[in-house]
Amino acid sequence: MYKALPMVAALAVCAVAAVPTHAATLTTKGTGWQLTTQLGVTSLSPGRQYTITFATSAMKARYTPYLTAAVSQVKAAGLKLAIGGVEAVNPAKCGPVGHIQFTELYRPLGRPGYSQGMPCPYPPKGVGTGGIVAIDSEYWDGTWPMPAYKLRNTLVHEPLHALGLDHPNLDLNKDGKTADYECAANPTGETPVMCSPNGGYRTATGMGRLTGFDVNGLKALLANARAQGIK
Repeated sequence: MYKALPMVAALAVCAVAAVPTHAATLTTKGTGWQLTTQLGVTSLSPGRQYTITFATSAMKARYTPYLTAAVSQVKAAGLKLAIGGVEAVNPAKCGPVGHIQFTELYRPLGRPGYSQGMPCPYPPKGVGTGGIVAIDSEYWDGTWPMPAYKLRNTLVHEPLHALGLDHPNLDLNKDGKTADYECAANPTGETPVMCSPNGGYRTATGMGRLTGFDVNGLKALLANARAQGIK
């Protein structure tokens, strides 16, 4: 299971302004996707290089194979995203502009089995500047085993949060609650990777890959930047 909430209070307390108001041309949600507007993220720069980095060389070796297919899909959608190297990561502080920093923490949300991803809050003009991903260390020490598809989808879900995608859950059954797993589905039944708490493909060939819903969310982030004249 996984869920993304504000990474650490220190990341958000410095941003007390309301969500910035942008032109009406901005689109912040659609079928199967939603942007992290509550943290002021509405866009991604088509011209900026975004790079995934890691707290240690061991983490780079561990996570790169899980991320490669999704990174290729993100690039095909038009975002300049690459898997980079190793750098120091402070989970309470955003790193260099454009960096999606990976680290491991024991129960980053205080709950067993939950990992966390967060974009840097309130970036200028709503254009994402990167973020932090904290993977629950219990995945690797044997205390929180998961099926392969859940693990692979989780490891893709969290950096998508850092890029600016939120959970697209809806009140599909009209009971007045937006519940777990209530997300749009494609004709074969798959929900978005960003669906909470577990979405994405469950097959050996599909797990760890973005669905069309997730790709559309990334394209919206890029389109919003272009609508503002941001390169």
